[in-house]
Order: sequence, then structure tokens, then C-alpha cells
Amino acid sequence: MSLHHNMEENNSNNNYQQPLLPANYNEVDVSILERTWVESKKIWKIAGPSSFSRLSLYSLAVITQSFAGHLSDTDLAAISIATTVITSITFGFLLGMASALETLCGQAYGAKQYHMLGIYLQRSWVVLLIGSILLLPLFIFATPILKLTGQPEVVAELSGKVAMWLIPMHMSFVFQFSLVRFLQAQLKTAVIGWVSAVALVLHLFTNWFLFSNYKISVVWAVVMLDFSWWVSVLGLFFYVVFGGCRESWNGFSMEAFSGLWEFFKLSAASSVMLALESFYYRVLVIVAGSLGNTEVDIDALSICITTYGWEIMIPYGFLAATGVRVANELGAGNAKGAIFATKISLLTSILIGLLFSAVIIAFPDKLAMIFTSNNVVISMVNELSVLLALTVLLSCIQPVFTGVALGCGWQSRVAMVNLGSYYVIGVPLGVVLERFFGFGIKGLWAGMLSGTVVQTLILAIITVRCGWDKQAKEAYARVVKRAVSG
Repeated sequence: MSLHHNMEENNSNNNYQQPLLPANYNEVDVSILERTWVESKKIWKIAGPSSFSRLSLYSLAVITQSFAGHLSDTDLAAISIATTVITSITFGFLLGMASALETLCGQAYGAKQYHMLGIYLQRSWVVLLIGSILLLPLFIFATPILKLTGQPEVVAELSGKVAMWLIPMHMSFVFQFSLVRFLQAQLKTAVIGWVSAVALVLHLFTNWFLFSNYKISVVWAVVMLDFSWWVSVLGLFFYVVFGGCRESWNGFSMEAFSGLWEFFKLSAASSVMLALESFYYRVLVIVAGSLGNTEVDIDALSICITTYGWEIMIPYGFLAATGVRVANELGAGNAKGAIFATKISLLTSILIGLLFSAVIIAFPDKLAMIFTSNNVVISMVNELSVLLALTVLLSCIQPVFTGVALGCGWQSRVAMVNLGSYYVIGVPLGVVLERFFGFGIKGLWAGMLSGTVVQTLILAIITVRCGWDKQAKEAYARVVKRAVSG
């Protein structure tokens, strides 16, 4: 049964049929092609700059890895673990905490309660700053943690050293993630793309110049990574504070310290939801090392996961777009608009997934050569390319459903789905296939891929069976209540 048919059927069974605010283009008698074109432009207005920004900022780490990888295999392994495992944990948690703004700011903007957006942004800074401090032990004690997981001693020692120098980058997440979601909710996305482009070009040039002219260590590579992330933060901060958001930014306010508990609960649920998701495939690197796989296996797997992480930034753009569009429409009391936005975002993301999967299947060796010149590692990447392509395809579908969850405020429910699908089904099955059936890295990955399949199916069912009119009515009522209470 189609997603459209099920959604419309659920709406017909609900007493709440009309949007609370004036009808928009979805209630006008226009052709499906025109509706699709109008909604696609709204989706791409958010997804385009968001995807570009995510690609640019993720590419900062990829550029650092690619230059450092030509220093030595140990340097590549160390910086890969530090950036794709340690940093990804804090990245996932803080990104998730900031994603509460997609629900709150998105619904407030849809309900035209613009003054609340700046308050939500400042509350996010307070909550994320506390969270970032609590996560610092992961960097400080990275070496003993990695040794406990079974990583080779020389790799664990160097990874721990690199992790300490990544703390400034970790602290930048507090402001960067919140600012991006604050701007996305208002459809002020062009500045996000421009600032990210400046940071990317600057990072690429400084790495090329220093690696070409000087014999620098992996630590200096990380320092340049820290600097580039803070360039992006300061660019967005100055735009917001100095006149770029006159309706939604009214200066710093003590109201930021009120209502923190409610904000924290939503942020915590968002954090768990996205952290479990973000960290999932990074677990492959840790588990592979702890099960005694060779450095070549770990390097090949790190390259695949880095490539996956690079590509997933585009579906994450559609996650953001879906979350914002669904939140905007629900905040305006328009259930039909939320349904249509979901369908257009899902279709577009699937087409993108098919394209990238085909590229990975066709040119796996070219992708590997970006990171290494070791022919054995390149050969191993070729063997893993089919699993990588399947992972990419599935990961272009699932973020759209996560975006719906953010727009509706279902973070707690989806966090439980992620926990069960990924860590109760996926990881154990992967370990069994690797250890007891002798399928090696491929078995480990295939088992974990099954967890993604389960998670995607469950989220699809939840989305299809949602009572959208009821969601719209409740969302509008919550926005009004929050605006009155401050």
C-alpha cells in the first residue's frame, strides 16, 4: 500500500480536517506537477545549502585524512580513528542536541512566533555547552579507551594524541550546529553555504601549501582542522548577531536560562536518537580492530566509512529539509502540506541514493586512491564496494523518516527504534557473521546493514500510520503555549 494512500486514509479517520491558519498552495486546485515543482523548490532551498554545508565541513576532515594518509599508514589509522570514531561520538550527541531546534524553531516559524527563535537558539547554546564539557573525557582518555577496545598500541597512542588536539573542533560544534538549525528554520540558507565554502577553500589551500612546502606532523594537520571549523562558526555568528536575522534575533536575553528543563529533555532525546544513528557505522572500525583484523583491513574499512560519511551529508541535508518543512507546516496547522513535503523529499533522496551507489560500484579504486597509495588497501576497498553502495542507498531513505520525526517531535520514540535496530539486532548479528561464520569484515558489515533495514522499515510504518491532522493540531497548540509561557 502506498505512502500517499495510507497517509490520506489516516487523515480521513480524524475529526480535525482543516488547517488552523489560512490555506497555502496545497489547498489550491493546481496540478500535481505544479505542486511538486513548488514543494521541490522549498525542499531544495533548505537541502541544497544544508547538504553543501555538511559536505564542506565534513570534507575538512576528509582533506586532513587524505593529506595525513600520505605520511604513513599509522598516521592514517590514527587520524581516521580520532575523526571517524572519537569525534563522531561527540559530533552525533551534540548534533542531536542541536536538532531539538529543528522541532522548536521550525514549528515556531510556521506559527509566525518569530521572537521565540532567538530564545531557543540561546537555550541551545547553554544546553550544548554543558553537554560538550561532559563529553571531554572521551578526548582526554582516548588512548586508554582505545587500548581497552583492542586497538594496536602504537595506533592507540597516536590516536589519543590527535584526539587531544581535536578538542577545539569539538567545542565549535556547540555553536555551529545551533546556528545552522536556527537559520534553516527561517529558510536563511544561502549564508550557510557561503560560509562553509569559505572554510573549505581556506582549509584546502592551507593544507596544500603546508604539506607541499614543509615536513609537518599529523598534529599540525589537526590544528588546521580546528581553525577551519572555527572560521565557519564565526562567520555564522557574526551574520546572526549583526543584522542578518532582525525578526528572530533581538539580542542576548536572560530568558535563555528559563525553560531549560523542557529544552534539555527534547535535546537529550534528539541527542540519543541521532548519536545512535551517527555512531553506528563507526562501530565497524572499533569492532574490526578488537576482533583482530589487520591494519590493512582497518585502513580499508576506515576509507569506506569516511566515503560513506562524506556521501551521507547529502541525505542529511534532506533530513534537515524534511524536518524544517514538516515542522513549518505542522506549526501552521497544515497536515496536507507536511504529508506532501515528506513524499517529495523521500522521492528526491532515493534518486540521489541510486546515483551515488552506481558511482561507488563503478569507481571504487578511484575513491580509495584519494586516501592511500597502498595497493593492498585499494584492493580491499574494491571488495567492500558493493556493501558500501547498499549502505549508501539505504542511508538515503532513512534520513527522510528521521526528518519527519524531528519535525513532529518524536525523538524519544525513534531513539528506542534506533537502539533496538542498530545495537540489539545489527551489531550482534554482524559479530556473529564475522566471528562464527568466518565472513570477516564483509560479514560484520552485512550484519550491521541488516540493522539499518529493520530501522528504516519501522520508521516507514510509523510515518505511514501517523495521524497527521492530529499532529498538526497538537503542534500548533504547543507553539502557542510556549510563546505565551516564554
